[in-house]
Amino acid sequence: MKRTTLSLFGAVAALAAVTGIAVFEAPAGTAGTAAKAPARLPVERSMRLCPAPTSSDVGETAYTAFTPAGATGRAGARKAAADLLAAGGTTGPAKKDDGKPDSKADSKSDAKDKKKDDKGAVAAGATVLSLKEPGKPVTATTDRSDAPALIGTADGTLAPGWTVQQSTVVSAGSGRGLHGLTCTAPDTSFWFPGASTAKSRQDYVHLTNPDSTAAVVDLEMYGKDGRIKAAAGEGINVPPRSTVPVLLSTLTDAPTESATLHVAARSGRVGAALQASDEKLGGDWLPPSAEASPDAVLPGIPADATSVRLYVLAPGGDDADLKLRFAGANSAITPAGHETLHVKSGMTTAVDLGDITRGEAGSLLLTGDGSRTPVVAALRVTRGKDDKQETAFIAATPPIDKRGTVADNRVKSSTLALVAPGKEAAQVKVSSSAGSDGGTAVSKTYTVKPGTTLSVEPPEPSGAKGTYAVTVEKVSGGPVYASRMLALPKDGVPMFTIQPIPDDRSTVAVPEAEQDLSMLNR
Repeated sequence: MKRTTLSLFGAVAALAAVTGIAVFEAPAGTAGTAAKAPARLPVERSMRLCPAPTSSDVGETAYTAFTPAGATGRAGARKAAADLLAAGGTTGPAKKDDGKPDSKADSKSDAKDKKKDDKGAVAAGATVLSLKEPGKPVTATTDRSDAPALIGTADGTLAPGWTVQQSTVVSAGSGRGLHGLTCTAPDTSFWFPGASTAKSRQDYVHLTNPDSTAAVVDLEMYGKDGRIKAAAGEGINVPPRSTVPVLLSTLTDAPTESATLHVAARSGRVGAALQASDEKLGGDWLPPSAEASPDAVLPGIPADATSVRLYVLAPGGDDADLKLRFAGANSAITPAGHETLHVKSGMTTAVDLGDITRGEAGSLLLTGDGSRTPVVAALRVTRGKDDKQETAFIAATPPIDKRGTVADNRVKSSTLALVAPGKEAAQVKVSSSAGSDGGTAVSKTYTVKPGTTLSVEPPEPSGAKGTYAVTVEKVSGGPVYASRMLALPKDGVPMFTIQPIPDDRSTVAVPEAEQDLSMLNR
Protein backbone atom coordinates (compact mmCIF):
# COMPACT_ATOMS: atom_id res chain seq x y z
CA MET A 1 0.00 0.00 0.00
CA LYS A 2 1.28 3.46 -0.83
CA ARG A 3 1.52 5.87 2.06
CA THR A 4 1.94 9.62 1.78
CA THR A 5 2.74 12.47 4.04
CA LEU A 6 -0.59 13.98 3.07
CA SER A 7 -2.62 11.08 4.35
CA LEU A 8 -0.94 10.48 7.68
CA PHE A 9 -0.84 13.05 10.39
CA GLY A 10 0.62 12.68 13.84
CA ALA A 11 -1.44 13.31 16.84
CA VAL A 12 -0.94 13.49 20.50
CA ALA A 13 -2.46 14.71 23.65
CA ALA A 14 -1.50 16.78 26.77
CA LEU A 15 -2.78 16.69 30.30
CA ALA A 16 -2.38 20.10 31.96
CA ALA A 17 -3.56 21.59 35.22
CA VAL A 18 -3.99 25.30 35.87
CA THR A 19 -2.46 25.86 39.28
CA GLY A 20 -0.98 28.80 41.15
CA ILE A 21 2.36 28.76 42.94
CA ALA A 22 3.07 31.20 45.73
CA VAL A 23 6.34 31.70 47.57
CA PHE A 24 6.03 33.38 50.94
CA GLU A 25 7.61 33.78 54.31
CA ALA A 26 5.71 32.61 57.38
CA PRO A 27 4.07 35.49 59.31
CA ALA A 28 5.40 36.34 62.74
CA GLY A 29 4.22 34.03 65.47
CA THR A 30 3.98 30.96 63.24
CA ALA A 31 7.55 29.76 63.64
CA GLY A 32 7.73 26.03 64.10
CA THR A 33 4.30 25.41 62.56
CA ALA A 34 4.40 22.35 60.34
CA ALA A 35 3.57 23.01 56.70
CA LYS A 36 0.35 21.47 55.49
CA ALA A 37 0.55 18.80 52.84
CA PRO A 38 -0.57 20.07 49.43
CA ALA A 39 -4.20 19.36 48.67
CA ARG A 40 -4.93 17.17 45.65
CA LEU A 41 -7.51 18.79 43.42
CA PRO A 42 -8.96 17.77 40.06
CA VAL A 43 -7.20 19.13 37.00
CA GLU A 44 -9.05 21.86 35.15
CA ARG A 45 -7.89 21.16 31.61
CA SER A 46 -6.84 18.08 29.63
CA MET A 47 -5.65 17.79 26.05
CA ARG A 48 -5.84 14.72 23.82
CA LEU A 49 -4.70 14.42 20.21
CA CYS A 50 -5.27 11.55 17.80
CA PRO A 51 -3.24 10.87 14.64
CA ALA A 52 -4.76 10.55 11.19
CA PRO A 53 -6.02 6.96 11.33
CA THR A 54 -5.25 5.51 7.89
CA SER A 55 -4.87 6.27 4.18
CA SER A 56 -6.55 2.98 3.24
CA ASP A 57 -9.72 3.08 1.16
CA VAL A 58 -10.95 0.04 3.13
CA GLY A 59 -10.47 1.45 6.61
CA GLU A 60 -13.20 2.28 9.14
CA THR A 61 -12.42 4.33 12.23
CA ALA A 62 -14.34 4.82 15.49
CA TYR A 63 -13.51 7.57 18.00
CA THR A 64 -14.74 7.27 21.59
CA ALA A 65 -14.39 10.01 24.22
CA PHE A 66 -15.15 9.57 27.91
CA THR A 67 -14.73 11.21 31.32
CA PRO A 68 -15.35 9.09 34.45
CA ALA A 69 -18.21 10.18 36.69
CA GLY A 70 -17.45 11.34 40.21
CA ALA A 71 -14.65 13.87 39.67
CA THR A 72 -15.57 17.48 40.38
CA GLY A 73 -13.82 20.65 39.38
CA ARG A 74 -12.83 23.46 41.70
CA ALA A 75 -15.11 26.34 42.52
CA GLY A 76 -14.83 28.90 39.79
CA ALA A 77 -13.44 26.36 37.33
CA ARG A 78 -13.84 27.09 33.66
CA LYS A 79 -16.96 26.00 31.81
CA ALA A 80 -17.20 22.25 31.23
CA ALA A 81 -16.47 21.34 27.61
CA ALA A 82 -14.68 18.56 25.74
CA ASP A 83 -14.22 18.77 21.97
CA LEU A 84 -12.17 17.02 19.32
CA LEU A 85 -11.26 19.29 16.41
CA ALA A 86 -9.64 18.54 13.06
CA ALA A 87 -5.97 19.52 13.14
CA GLY A 88 -4.03 21.31 10.44
CA GLY A 89 -1.40 19.43 8.45
CA THR A 90 1.67 19.84 6.31
CA THR A 91 1.47 19.45 2.54
CA GLY A 92 5.06 18.49 1.85
CA PRO A 93 8.02 16.54 3.22
CA ALA A 94 9.40 17.11 6.67
CA LYS A 95 11.72 20.11 6.88
CA LYS A 96 14.81 20.78 8.93
CA ASP A 97 14.91 23.87 11.07
CA ASP A 98 16.77 25.73 8.34
CA GLY A 99 13.51 25.67 6.38
CA LYS A 100 14.91 23.59 3.50
CA PRO A 101 13.10 20.41 2.41
CA ASP A 102 14.59 17.20 3.73
CA SER A 103 15.54 15.17 0.67
CA LYS A 104 15.26 11.90 2.60
CA ALA A 105 11.79 12.56 3.94
CA ASP A 106 8.84 10.93 2.25
CA SER A 107 7.95 13.38 -0.51
CA LYS A 108 5.88 11.09 -2.72
CA SER A 109 2.22 11.85 -3.15
CA ASP A 110 -0.69 9.73 -4.37
CA ALA A 111 -2.93 11.29 -6.98
CA LYS A 112 -5.92 10.21 -4.93
CA ASP A 113 -4.75 12.41 -2.05
CA LYS A 114 -4.71 15.44 -4.30
CA LYS A 115 -8.14 14.53 -5.66
CA LYS A 116 -10.58 15.01 -2.79
CA ASP A 117 -13.80 13.03 -2.83
CA ASP A 118 -17.18 14.63 -3.29
CA LYS A 119 -17.50 15.12 0.46
CA GLY A 120 -14.66 17.60 0.44
CA ALA A 121 -11.74 17.76 2.84
CA VAL A 122 -12.38 18.17 6.55
CA ALA A 123 -11.49 21.75 7.41
CA ALA A 124 -8.94 22.42 10.13
CA GLY A 125 -10.75 23.40 13.31
CA ALA A 126 -13.98 21.61 12.41
CA THR A 127 -15.61 19.87 15.38
CA VAL A 128 -15.62 16.08 15.00
CA LEU A 129 -16.78 14.99 18.45
CA SER A 130 -18.13 16.70 21.60
CA LEU A 131 -18.58 15.25 25.09
CA LYS A 132 -21.35 16.86 27.14
CA GLU A 133 -21.39 14.97 30.45
CA PRO A 134 -19.17 12.67 32.52
CA GLY A 135 -20.05 9.01 32.92
CA LYS A 136 -21.33 8.38 29.39
CA PRO A 137 -19.12 7.90 26.32
CA VAL A 138 -19.75 9.57 22.99
CA THR A 139 -18.67 8.19 19.63
CA ALA A 140 -18.07 9.22 16.04
CA THR A 141 -17.11 7.18 13.00
CA THR A 142 -15.52 7.76 9.60
CA ASP A 143 -14.51 5.67 6.61
CA ARG A 144 -12.56 8.47 4.93
CA SER A 145 -9.05 7.73 3.70
CA ASP A 146 -8.13 11.39 4.30
CA ALA A 147 -9.50 11.65 7.85
CA PRO A 148 -7.38 14.25 9.63
CA ALA A 149 -5.53 14.22 12.91
CA LEU A 150 -7.62 15.52 15.82
CA ILE A 151 -6.78 17.95 18.61
CA GLY A 152 -8.97 17.63 21.70
CA THR A 153 -9.36 19.77 24.80
CA ALA A 154 -11.50 19.12 27.88
CA ASP A 155 -12.21 21.80 30.49
CA GLY A 156 -13.86 22.01 33.89
CA THR A 157 -15.60 18.92 35.25
CA LEU A 158 -14.94 17.03 32.00
CA ALA A 159 -11.16 17.35 32.29
CA PRO A 160 -10.27 14.89 35.13
CA GLY A 161 -9.61 11.50 33.58
CA TRP A 162 -10.75 12.48 30.08
CA THR A 163 -9.67 9.84 27.58
CA VAL A 164 -10.09 9.27 23.85
CA GLN A 165 -9.74 5.97 21.99
CA GLN A 166 -9.16 5.67 18.24
CA SER A 167 -9.86 2.25 16.68
CA THR A 168 -9.46 1.52 12.97
CA VAL A 169 -10.24 -1.69 11.11
CA VAL A 170 -8.24 -2.01 7.88
CA SER A 171 -9.87 -4.83 5.90
CA ALA A 172 -7.15 -5.53 3.34
CA GLY A 173 -3.68 -4.60 2.13
CA SER A 174 -0.50 -3.87 4.03
CA GLY A 175 -1.29 -3.35 7.69
CA ARG A 176 -4.55 -5.26 7.46
CA GLY A 177 -5.95 -5.55 10.97
CA LEU A 178 -7.19 -3.57 13.96
CA HIS A 179 -5.17 -0.42 14.70
CA GLY A 180 -6.00 1.01 18.12
CA LEU A 181 -4.50 3.60 20.43
CA THR A 182 -5.36 5.77 23.38
CA CYS A 183 -4.75 9.32 22.20
CA THR A 184 -1.89 10.66 24.28
CA ALA A 185 -0.42 13.82 25.75
CA PRO A 186 2.26 16.14 24.35
CA ASP A 187 5.73 15.86 25.85
CA THR A 188 9.38 16.42 25.00
CA SER A 189 10.50 12.77 24.85
CA PHE A 190 9.02 9.46 23.63
CA TRP A 191 10.64 6.01 23.35
CA PHE A 192 9.29 3.42 20.90
CA PRO A 193 11.02 0.01 21.18
CA GLY A 194 9.86 -2.33 18.42
CA ALA A 195 10.17 0.07 15.48
CA SER A 196 11.51 -1.25 12.19
CA THR A 197 12.75 -0.15 8.77
CA ALA A 198 12.66 -3.67 7.30
CA LYS A 199 11.44 -4.01 3.72
CA SER A 200 8.27 -5.77 4.87
CA ARG A 201 7.36 -2.90 7.22
CA GLN A 202 6.15 0.65 6.77
CA ASP A 203 6.54 2.52 10.05
CA TYR A 204 5.38 6.13 10.19
CA VAL A 205 5.96 8.41 13.15
CA HIS A 206 3.41 11.22 13.41
CA LEU A 207 4.55 14.43 15.09
CA THR A 208 1.90 16.93 16.21
CA ASN A 209 2.51 20.35 17.70
CA PRO A 210 -0.57 21.54 19.64
CA ASP A 211 0.92 24.91 20.59
CA SER A 212 1.06 28.34 18.94
CA THR A 213 4.82 28.32 18.41
CA ALA A 214 6.93 26.02 16.24
CA ALA A 215 8.66 22.95 17.68
CA VAL A 216 11.95 21.40 16.54
CA VAL A 217 12.32 17.63 16.87
CA ASP A 218 15.13 15.08 16.50
CA LEU A 219 14.40 11.48 15.54
CA GLU A 220 17.05 9.12 16.92
CA MET A 221 17.13 5.43 16.01
CA TYR A 222 19.04 2.67 17.81
CA GLY A 223 19.66 -0.76 16.28
CA LYS A 224 21.51 -3.85 17.47
CA ASP A 225 24.87 -2.13 16.91
CA GLY A 226 23.98 1.20 18.48
CA ARG A 227 22.90 4.60 17.17
CA ILE A 228 21.88 4.50 13.51
CA LYS A 229 23.11 7.37 11.36
CA ALA A 230 20.01 9.29 10.37
CA ALA A 231 20.92 12.88 9.51
CA ALA A 232 17.53 13.34 7.86
CA GLY A 233 15.89 12.95 11.27
CA GLU A 234 17.66 15.93 12.83
CA GLY A 235 16.02 19.30 13.32
CA ILE A 236 12.57 18.52 11.92
CA ASN A 237 10.39 21.61 12.05
CA VAL A 238 6.82 21.07 13.24
CA PRO A 239 4.77 24.24 12.62
CA PRO A 240 2.25 25.51 15.18
CA ARG A 241 -0.92 23.40 15.51
CA SER A 242 0.23 21.19 12.66
CA THR A 243 1.23 17.60 12.13
CA VAL A 244 4.21 16.09 10.28
CA PRO A 245 4.40 12.38 9.33
CA VAL A 246 7.79 10.77 8.69
CA LEU A 247 8.41 7.35 7.11
CA LEU A 248 11.21 5.80 9.18
CA SER A 249 12.77 3.95 6.25
CA THR A 250 13.61 7.32 4.67
CA LEU A 251 15.91 8.14 7.58
CA THR A 252 18.50 5.45 6.86
CA ASP A 253 19.88 3.57 3.86
CA ALA A 254 20.27 0.19 5.58
CA PRO A 255 17.09 -1.70 6.56
CA THR A 256 16.93 -2.49 10.28
CA GLU A 257 14.70 -5.32 11.47
CA SER A 258 14.59 -4.36 15.17
CA ALA A 259 15.08 -0.81 16.38
CA THR A 260 14.11 1.71 19.03
CA LEU A 261 12.94 5.17 18.01
CA HIS A 262 13.50 8.15 20.30
CA VAL A 263 11.50 11.31 19.61
CA ALA A 264 13.20 14.24 21.32
CA ALA A 265 11.99 17.85 21.14
CA ARG A 266 14.80 20.41 21.04
CA SER A 267 12.31 23.22 21.49
CA GLY A 268 8.63 23.20 22.25
CA ARG A 269 6.69 20.01 22.83
CA VAL A 270 5.00 17.53 20.53
CA GLY A 271 2.84 14.46 20.56
CA ALA A 272 4.27 11.37 18.91
CA ALA A 273 2.46 8.30 17.58
CA LEU A 274 4.09 5.40 15.71
CA GLN A 275 2.10 3.21 13.31
CA ALA A 276 3.51 -0.08 12.00
CA SER A 277 2.14 -1.83 8.91
CA ASP A 278 3.46 -5.23 7.87
CA GLU A 279 2.84 -6.99 4.55
CA LYS A 280 2.05 -10.32 6.23
CA LEU A 281 1.60 -9.71 9.96
CA GLY A 282 -0.99 -6.93 9.90
CA GLY A 283 -0.28 -3.83 11.93
CA ASP A 284 -1.08 -1.60 14.89
CA TRP A 285 0.02 1.52 16.74
CA LEU A 286 3.03 1.16 19.05
CA PRO A 287 2.35 2.73 22.45
CA PRO A 288 5.37 4.62 23.85
CA SER A 289 7.26 2.86 26.62
CA ALA A 290 6.94 4.09 30.18
CA GLU A 291 9.75 6.26 31.50
CA ALA A 292 13.05 4.35 31.59
CA SER A 293 13.30 2.30 34.79
CA PRO A 294 15.37 -0.65 36.13
CA ASP A 295 12.14 -2.66 36.37
CA ALA A 296 9.39 -2.95 33.78
CA VAL A 297 5.95 -4.54 33.58
CA LEU A 298 4.46 -5.45 30.18
CA PRO A 299 0.86 -6.53 30.92
CA GLY A 300 -1.63 -8.53 28.90
CA ILE A 301 -0.04 -11.21 26.67
CA PRO A 302 -3.01 -13.20 25.31
CA ALA A 303 -3.16 -16.95 25.94
CA ASP A 304 -3.26 -17.82 22.24
CA ALA A 305 -0.21 -15.78 21.23
CA THR A 306 1.71 -17.72 18.56
CA SER A 307 4.78 -15.48 18.74
CA VAL A 308 6.15 -13.01 21.31
CA ARG A 309 9.19 -10.85 20.58
CA LEU A 310 10.84 -8.64 23.21
CA TYR A 311 12.66 -5.35 22.47
CA VAL A 312 14.79 -3.67 25.15
CA LEU A 313 17.10 -0.63 25.13
CA ALA A 314 19.26 0.82 27.90
CA PRO A 315 19.31 4.50 26.87
CA GLY A 316 21.95 5.58 29.39
CA GLY A 317 25.68 5.00 29.50
CA ASP A 318 25.63 1.65 31.34
CA ASP A 319 24.74 -1.88 30.32
CA ALA A 320 21.72 -3.55 31.93
CA ASP A 321 21.27 -7.08 33.26
CA LEU A 322 17.69 -8.20 33.61
CA LYS A 323 15.78 -11.13 35.07
CA LEU A 324 12.75 -12.27 33.09
CA ARG A 325 9.60 -13.71 34.66
CA PHE A 326 6.23 -14.61 33.21
CA ALA A 327 3.37 -13.78 35.58
CA GLY A 328 0.51 -16.14 34.78
CA ALA A 329 -2.77 -16.88 36.51
CA ASN A 330 -1.26 -18.67 39.52
CA SER A 331 2.39 -17.64 39.88
CA ALA A 332 5.38 -15.96 38.27
CA ILE A 333 7.78 -18.39 36.58
CA THR A 334 11.12 -18.01 34.87
CA PRO A 335 10.76 -18.93 31.18
CA ALA A 336 13.14 -21.76 30.22
CA GLY A 337 16.01 -20.52 28.11
CA HIS A 338 15.24 -16.87 28.87
CA GLU A 339 16.14 -16.55 32.52
CA THR A 340 18.29 -13.44 32.12
CA LEU A 341 19.05 -10.85 29.46
CA HIS A 342 22.14 -8.67 29.00
CA VAL A 343 21.42 -5.35 27.28
CA LYS A 344 24.33 -3.29 26.00
CA SER A 345 24.14 0.47 26.42
CA GLY A 346 22.57 2.25 23.47
CA MET A 347 21.85 -0.96 21.55
CA THR A 348 18.45 -2.49 20.89
CA THR A 349 18.31 -6.10 22.07
CA ALA A 350 15.57 -8.21 20.46
CA VAL A 351 14.70 -11.72 21.65
CA ASP A 352 12.10 -14.19 20.39
CA LEU A 353 10.46 -15.65 23.49
CA GLY A 354 8.76 -18.49 21.61
CA ASP A 355 5.79 -20.20 23.27
CA ILE A 356 6.19 -18.28 26.51
CA THR A 357 2.49 -18.37 27.39
CA ARG A 358 1.96 -22.14 26.95
CA GLY A 359 -1.74 -21.42 26.54
CA GLU A 360 -2.00 -19.20 29.61
CA ALA A 361 -2.56 -15.44 29.50
CA GLY A 362 -0.04 -13.43 31.48
CA SER A 363 2.45 -10.59 31.65
CA LEU A 364 6.21 -10.18 31.28
CA LEU A 365 8.13 -8.83 34.29
CA LEU A 366 11.64 -7.40 33.87
CA THR A 367 13.71 -6.72 36.99
CA GLY A 368 17.28 -5.51 37.41
CA ASP A 369 19.67 -8.41 38.04
CA GLY A 370 22.36 -6.81 40.16
CA SER A 371 22.41 -3.59 38.14
CA ARG A 372 19.83 -0.82 38.44
CA THR A 373 20.26 0.52 34.91
CA PRO A 374 17.04 2.03 33.50
CA VAL A 375 15.59 0.45 30.35
CA VAL A 376 12.69 0.95 27.96
CA ALA A 377 10.91 -2.11 26.59
CA ALA A 378 8.08 -3.41 24.43
CA LEU A 379 6.65 -6.65 23.06
CA ARG A 380 5.36 -7.55 19.61
CA VAL A 381 2.60 -10.14 20.01
CA THR A 382 1.30 -12.19 17.09
CA ARG A 383 -1.90 -14.23 16.95
CA GLY A 384 -3.10 -16.53 14.19
CA LYS A 385 -1.22 -18.63 11.63
CA ASP A 386 -0.13 -18.56 7.99
CA ASP A 387 -1.86 -15.75 6.06
CA LYS A 388 -4.30 -15.10 8.93
CA GLN A 389 -1.80 -13.54 11.33
CA GLU A 390 -2.29 -10.25 13.17
CA THR A 391 0.05 -8.21 15.35
CA ALA A 392 -0.25 -5.89 18.35
CA PHE A 393 2.30 -4.25 20.68
CA ILE A 394 2.60 -4.08 24.46
CA ALA A 395 4.89 -1.44 25.94
CA ALA A 396 6.27 -1.16 29.45
CA THR A 397 3.41 0.43 31.39
CA PRO A 398 3.28 2.75 34.43
CA PRO A 399 1.31 1.55 37.49
CA ILE A 400 -2.17 2.71 38.42
CA ASP A 401 -1.74 4.84 41.53
CA LYS A 402 -5.39 5.90 41.85
CA ARG A 403 -7.38 5.33 38.68
CA GLY A 404 -7.05 4.63 34.97
CA THR A 405 -9.60 4.45 32.16
CA VAL A 406 -9.83 2.95 28.68
CA ALA A 407 -12.63 3.75 26.22
CA ASP A 408 -14.20 1.81 23.32
CA ASN A 409 -15.02 -1.51 24.96
CA ARG A 410 -17.50 -3.84 23.33
CA VAL A 411 -19.54 -6.70 24.75
CA LYS A 412 -17.68 -10.04 24.51
CA SER A 413 -14.76 -8.30 22.78
CA SER A 414 -12.74 -6.75 25.63
CA THR A 415 -10.36 -8.48 28.05
CA LEU A 416 -8.66 -6.79 31.02
CA ALA A 417 -5.24 -7.87 32.27
CA LEU A 418 -4.57 -6.89 35.92
CA VAL A 419 -1.07 -7.54 37.27
CA ALA A 420 0.33 -7.45 40.82
CA PRO A 421 4.07 -7.94 40.20
CA GLY A 422 5.20 -7.59 43.82
CA LYS A 423 4.86 -9.69 46.96
CA GLU A 424 1.58 -8.08 48.00
CA ALA A 425 -1.87 -8.69 46.57
CA ALA A 426 -3.81 -5.80 45.08
CA GLN A 427 -7.52 -5.10 45.28
CA VAL A 428 -9.07 -3.16 42.39
CA LYS A 429 -12.52 -1.89 41.50
CA VAL A 430 -13.49 -2.23 37.84
CA SER A 431 -16.36 -0.03 36.67
CA SER A 432 -18.05 -0.27 33.27
CA SER A 433 -19.88 2.87 32.20
CA ALA A 434 -23.23 3.15 30.54
CA GLY A 435 -23.12 2.45 26.82
CA SER A 436 -22.83 5.20 24.26
CA ASP A 437 -26.41 4.39 23.15
CA GLY A 438 -27.90 3.43 26.50
CA GLY A 439 -27.53 1.14 29.50
CA THR A 440 -26.63 1.31 33.18
CA ALA A 441 -23.15 1.44 34.72
CA VAL A 442 -21.93 -1.49 36.82
CA SER A 443 -18.92 -2.19 39.08
CA LYS A 444 -17.12 -5.23 40.44
CA THR A 445 -14.17 -5.65 42.81
CA TYR A 446 -11.32 -8.08 42.11
CA THR A 447 -8.32 -9.29 44.10
CA VAL A 448 -5.10 -9.91 42.17
CA LYS A 449 -2.78 -12.37 43.90
CA PRO A 450 0.88 -11.36 44.24
CA GLY A 451 3.06 -12.28 41.27
CA THR A 452 0.10 -13.09 39.03
CA THR A 453 -1.99 -11.77 36.16
CA LEU A 454 -5.77 -11.79 36.42
CA SER A 455 -7.41 -11.84 32.97
CA VAL A 456 -11.13 -11.02 33.03
CA GLU A 457 -13.88 -9.69 30.85
CA PRO A 458 -14.98 -6.37 32.36
CA PRO A 459 -18.47 -6.46 33.89
CA GLU A 460 -21.10 -5.91 31.22
CA PRO A 461 -23.27 -2.80 31.71
CA SER A 462 -26.92 -3.63 32.26
CA GLY A 463 -28.79 -3.20 28.98
CA ALA A 464 -25.62 -1.99 27.29
CA LYS A 465 -26.04 -0.47 23.85
CA GLY A 466 -23.05 0.76 21.89
CA THR A 467 -19.53 0.98 23.29
CA TYR A 468 -18.65 1.57 26.93
CA ALA A 469 -15.66 2.72 28.97
CA VAL A 470 -13.86 0.76 31.69
CA THR A 471 -12.30 2.42 34.73
CA VAL A 472 -9.84 0.59 36.99
CA GLU A 473 -9.41 1.99 40.51
CA LYS A 474 -6.82 0.77 42.99
CA VAL A 475 -8.56 0.05 46.30
CA SER A 476 -5.73 -1.35 48.44
CA GLY A 477 -2.60 -3.49 48.47
CA GLY A 478 0.55 -3.44 46.39
CA PRO A 479 1.31 -1.98 42.96
CA VAL A 480 -1.07 -2.89 40.14
CA TYR A 481 -0.66 -2.57 36.37
CA ALA A 482 -3.28 -3.01 33.66
CA SER A 483 -4.00 -3.26 29.96
CA ARG A 484 -7.02 -3.92 27.75
CA MET A 485 -7.23 -6.16 24.67
CA LEU A 486 -9.94 -5.39 22.13
CA ALA A 487 -10.54 -8.30 19.73
CA LEU A 488 -12.64 -7.88 16.58
CA PRO A 489 -12.05 -10.99 14.42
CA LYS A 490 -12.91 -10.61 10.74
CA ASP A 491 -12.76 -13.04 7.79
CA GLY A 492 -10.80 -15.56 9.85
CA VAL A 493 -8.17 -13.01 10.93
CA PRO A 494 -7.91 -12.58 14.75
CA MET A 495 -7.80 -8.78 14.59
CA PHE A 496 -6.87 -7.29 17.96
CA THR A 497 -5.16 -4.37 19.65
CA ILE A 498 -3.82 -3.87 23.20
CA GLN A 499 -3.84 -0.56 25.09
CA PRO A 500 -2.02 0.11 28.38
CA ILE A 501 -4.08 1.60 31.23
CA PRO A 502 -1.78 3.94 33.15
CA ASP A 503 -2.88 6.23 35.96
CA ASP A 504 -4.97 9.04 34.49
CA ARG A 505 -3.29 11.73 36.62
CA SER A 506 -6.65 13.41 37.06
CA THR A 507 -5.60 15.26 40.21
CA VAL A 508 -2.72 17.59 40.92
CA ALA A 509 -1.06 18.67 44.18
CA VAL A 510 -1.83 22.33 44.94
CA PRO A 511 0.05 23.90 47.89
CA GLU A 512 -1.87 26.17 50.22
CA ALA A 513 -0.71 29.78 49.98
CA GLU A 514 -1.48 32.83 52.11
CA GLN A 515 -0.83 36.51 51.64
CA ASP A 516 2.21 37.88 53.48
CA LEU A 517 1.79 41.65 53.56
CA SER A 518 5.07 42.03 55.48
CA MET A 519 6.81 41.54 52.13
CA LEU A 520 5.69 45.05 51.21
CA ASN A 521 7.96 46.49 53.90
CA ARG A 522 11.12 44.88 52.53
